[in-house]
Amino acid sequence: MKFYLGVTDNNWFNYLSEINPEDINFWQPGGNLSFKALQQGAPFLFKLKSPLNAIGGVGFFSSFTFLPLSIAWDTFENRNGTPTYPELQKLILNYRSDKLNHNPIIGCIVLTNPIFFKREDWIPVPTNWSKSIVQGKTYSTDDNIGEDLWRMVERTLDKYMFEEVANTNQLMLNEPELRYGNPILQKVRLGQGAFRVLVTDAYTRRCAISGEKTLPVLEAAHIKPFSLLGPHTISNGILLRSDLHKLFDSGYVTVTKDFKVEVSKRIKEEFDNGKDYYKYHGKDMLYLPLKDIDKPSLSNLEWHNSTIYNG
Repeated sequence: MKFYLGVTDNNWFNYLSEINPEDINFWQPGGNLSFKALQQGAPFLFKLKSPLNAIGGVGFFSSFTFLPLSIAWDTFENRNGTPTYPELQKLILNYRSDKLNHNPIIGCIVLTNPIFFKREDWIPVPTNWSKSIVQGKTYSTDDNIGEDLWRMVERTLDKYMFEEVANTNQLMLNEPELRYGNPILQKVRLGQGAFRVLVTDAYTRRCAISGEKTLPVLEAAHIKPFSLLGPHTISNGILLRSDLHKLFDSGYVTVTKDFKVEVSKRIKEEFDNGKDYYKYHGKDMLYLPLKDIDKPSLSNLEWHNSTIYNG
């Protein structure tokens, strides 16, 4: 199993360790380097900077994306590691040369289920860690150093058990045969921020109905609401323009099992309006995820058609 030891800002770590977030943005201020070191579900360890120089916790890799700073804040808010947007903006700009660009593109390593160890549980960095490493280093349980490090992490994780959640809300690790039988790492929950990023990128940043690509107005809609046990999975999501999202949630718009849009006559009856929406009625969704497994769940669409939509 491959895992990553990422150089971690101590203030970022300290702040997040106090708020117990469901997911976090391990941001990269430059916004020009992609992160391809891990597969989905793999562990990402937090290597605290000097003078601490220890491994202080772990998150689980969900995805990597590039986002404007304002959208990263809108998606993760204080789970970016600061209590306010101006503080995050100031921190990001301190790392950048284009300080007049107040909404730069940043890299977002999205991690779910972060666990922040108590100081007495911090783990020493491995012997082959170099002080010259700026971002991080990939390790593998296929070699002795990686295996020894991971066993120390596993023993520490035994103290920080995940809550049990339904299987549909979980992100599976890709290499189950390398988990050493530890049930802690078999399933990882997706948080709301991770869900939004995954759905946004699965729909290539386009509204599934209108084709709109202005990112600030695009929202990841749940087909079956999370409050009603709908999962944070791509197949339970549709990327929609914000007004279409509201209409979808309110039952004025739905998507059928053959991925056609239906618009309720109630918009005209109740608001004496709606011509901007009726042009979508009966039309195919313009955008769908490329992977079949990520396309809207037919059972959840049927639930929305019969339970939420009122034609």
